[in-house]
Amino acid sequence: MISCIALLLHVYPAWRLLTSADIMSTGGAVLTGVVAAAVMVLLLVCGQLLKRDLASAIGVTWLGVIFQLFVWTLIGEVLRFALWATDVDEGGRIASAAVLVWTLLVLTYGSWRALARTPIRETDIHIPRLHRDLDGLRIVQVTDTHLSRILGTRWMAARVRQINGIDADIYCHTGDLADGDPKLRLPAAKQLADVRAEHKYFITGNHEYFSDAVYWGEQMTEFGWRFLHNTHEVYQRGEGRLIIAGIDDPTGRSSGIDGHGPRLADALSGVDPDLPVLLLAHQPKQSADAAAHQVDLQLAGHTHGGQMWPFHHIVRADQKYVHGLHAVNERTQIYVSRGTGFWGPPFRIGAPPETAVLTLRAAAAPAN
Repeated sequence: MISCIALLLHVYPAWRLLTSADIMSTGGAVLTGVVAAAVMVLLLVCGQLLKRDLASAIGVTWLGVIFQLFVWTLIGEVLRFALWATDVDEGGRIASAAVLVWTLLVLTYGSWRALARTPIRETDIHIPRLHRDLDGLRIVQVTDTHLSRILGTRWMAARVRQINGIDADIYCHTGDLADGDPKLRLPAAKQLADVRAEHKYFITGNHEYFSDAVYWGEQMTEFGWRFLHNTHEVYQRGEGRLIIAGIDDPTGRSSGIDGHGPRLADALSGVDPDLPVLLLAHQPKQSADAAAHQVDLQLAGHTHGGQMWPFHHIVRADQKYVHGLHAVNERTQIYVSRGTGFWGPPFRIGAPPETAVLTLRAAAAPAN
């Protein structure tokens, strides 16, 4: 399957851009696309199977480049048709040049947006059952950091400095901490030990189960983050109490790790039904289970907001909620973060990263 997709992504732009610009014959253009696709697949396979960081980084970067080139070549057919319809000389060359220049600009911006300072996104969320003593409770959500060869120690340290500059009560990491060999990612992940906060929580995402979920649970605990492995804690301020629950990613069910997989009933065992529940669950589609258990607010990640336009349309087919705040039903709400890092191609196009700062509000403003 990956080979077929790679061929399509490479052959179509090569054929359309090179032949219409009279740079290469059809056969030569197709051959160029086939060779480029084979190289990309080889890099990706070497990176994943042989654990070669550099090969993997080059492969996924090129994957992002060719995906955007494919998208804008396709959209460029509109310009190509308009030039043909108006009998513009050298229309094919003009269209090809326009597509290449525009794609380069988009990729340049996308790379800057992925690697530059992460924007802080502030959102007020009204929780009808929230006690007035908890009105104004601030939560920082970090998610999908995907530590890698590209997103390393310096990048994570900068995010930690940003987090420490936010005045908040609760900090959480909702999964997909790192990719690749855990030992190689440990120095970057260790930066999270410097987050200065008393209440810090971590759950697994699907990528923890691609490496070593048990290891990351132990390490985050050592860094001072409470690993909410299908369990909960009670947060109290004044007379107000809030249940903070966390469940595993669904990938845990097929991971072969004993006891892993989401068990929301276990996580909420013994909970006072009159108290509001904040649930940390990595995937937005876990909101169905959250709603069935009368959860008040779920915090999720996983989608990256689509990461590279127009991929969000494909993400929405798998996950109902792609980013932002949504009402699941009359009781349950979900906030989906676009994520702090990125997975694979080092680009953010039409889906900027974020550090979410969520302020919980009671049904009515507290009395003066």
